[in-house]
Amino acid sequence: MTPQPAPAPRISVLFPLQPDHPSLVLPFAELVARTDAHRLWLCQSLQAETHQSIAYLAGAGPRVPFGLSVTLMPLRHPYEAALQARSLALITGEPIVVGYGTGSPDFVSGLRHGPYPSPLTAAHEYLASVRALLNGGPVEHTGAYHQLQARLPPLDHPPVEVAAGVLRPKMARVAGATADAAITWLTPPDYIRDTLLPAAEAGTADHERIPSYPRPRIVTVVHAATARPGRDPNQTALAGAHAHLTADHYTDMLRRAGVPVLPSDPEAGAAALVDRGVFLTGTAGDIAAGLARYRAAGVDEVVLNPAGVMLTEGVPAAVADLQEIISAYHATHG
Repeated sequence: MTPQPAPAPRISVLFPLQPDHPSLVLPFAELVARTDAHRLWLCQSLQAETHQSIAYLAGAGPRVPFGLSVTLMPLRHPYEAALQARSLALITGEPIVVGYGTGSPDFVSGLRHGPYPSPLTAAHEYLASVRALLNGGPVEHTGAYHQLQARLPPLDHPPVEVAAGVLRPKMARVAGATADAAITWLTPPDYIRDTLLPAAEAGTADHERIPSYPRPRIVTVVHAATARPGRDPNQTALAGAHAHLTADHYTDMLRRAGVPVLPSDPEAGAAALVDRGVFLTGTAGDIAAGLARYRAAGVDEVVLNPAGVMLTEGVPAAVADLQEIISAYHATHG
C-alpha cells in the first residue's frame, strides 16, 4: 500500500498584542468565523487579562474556538488554572487549548521568593497537575513547587487541551510526558522535525497517554506578511519579532536551528528570519507554499502571526493579510 501523505496542518490566527480592552480583538474573531481558519489564539496579557477577554469575546462576538499561548505559571495555582480553563470551555461552548509557560526569571522572582531553581521540574509538576484535575479525578501532589490535594467538582464541558510552551528539546520532552500539545514560536520546520518532535516523542516513551494523543500535537506560531508596495519585509519582521530577537532563550533556539541571530543585533536577526524563511513573505500563494514545510516537519496546527503588519500598519491591514493567506492556503490544501 502506498503511504499516504501527512494531512496539511490546520491553520489558525493569532491576535499578537496585549489589548487594553477585549473589543479590540473582535475583528480577529470575526475573521475566524467567516473564513476557514480553525482557531483564534491570544497571548498572555497583563492589560485586559486573557481568560476574561476570551469570556468577553464569547458573549460579544461570534463563537469560535480559542487558544491561549501562553499563560504564565506564576500567576495562578494549578487548581485555579484548571478551573479557569474549563470555565472558558463551558462559556465558549467550544474546545479550548490553554498553554502554560514558566515566564522569565525576573518575572518569576517578582511573584515568588526567587526564580524557579528548575523551570523544567516546575513545568512538569504544573502541567501534570492541571491535566490530572481536568481528567476529573482526585489529585494528590506534594512537589517542589506546589501542593495539591483536591479535585474539581464534576461538570460537563467541551474538551480542554493542556499545552506547554516549547522552544528547546528538554521542554519538548516535558511536553511529551505531560501535555496534549506543544506550542512552538519562531521555530524553523527542520528544527521541529529533527529536534523538538523527537524529544517530545521521547517524553511519551515512559508515560501512559490517553489514546487520542500518542504524542502531543505540535502547534507552531509563524510570523508572516504579504509583499506589498512600500512594505519592507525586514522592517516588518523586526517590528513583529523585536522582543524575541533580543531575548537570550529565543536567539539561542534560533542559533541551534542554524539561523544566525544575536540578541545584540536584532536588525540583522530580522533579516536572517526573512532570508531563512522563518518569517514568511511574498504573495499569499508563496506564504501558503512556505507553510507546507510545516506539514513535512510534523506540525499539526500552524498559527499565523501578523504582529509585524499590525504594529506598523494597524489592525485592518493585518486582517486583510490574514484573509488572503488563509484563502490561498485552503485553495492549495483544501
